[in-house]
Amino acid sequence: SIAILLYLAQKFKTPDHWYPAELQKRALVDEYLSWQHTTIRVKAGTMLRHKMLLPIITGKPVPEEKMQSLTEELNVVLNQFEEKFLQDKPFIAGTEISLADLLALEDILQPIIVGNDLFEGRPKLAAWRRRVEGAVGQQLCQEAHEVLLNPSSI
Repeated sequence: SIAILLYLAQKFKTPDHWYPAELQKRALVDEYLSWQHTTIRVKAGTMLRHKMLLPIITGKPVPEEKMQSLTEELNVVLNQFEEKFLQDKPFIAGTEISLADLLALEDILQPIIVGNDLFEGRPKLAAWRRRVEGAVGQQLCQEAHEVLLNPSSI
């Protein structure tokens, strides 16, 4: 949860870039954290549930029109993310990675498990992903996302 991440960042005095002390940068992180749970998280999670879980529960595939509608809704919030939060910055809060970038990446990766690569055709988003993964460490990101990106490996 966001509350737990903020608590841990402050309790263990993590490097400042994760949750900046400088108020303007912190406001950018807080703004994204307040926005994401009703936008990217909801839309990406809904797509995952409809494509993967509902067919298991109901025994029927979700109609293609519904999946198209969910994809369009997710594209709207991805456009907002690129235009409002990324703009022309390397990361959400500026030049360094923050908790906002970590949460954004995790939410945006969810639809990949059901075959929707949200980075395809979005060079700004794809470049941001590479920067986030580079800042965290490629090996660590691969290990953390192994099941998500390769569900057949379970």
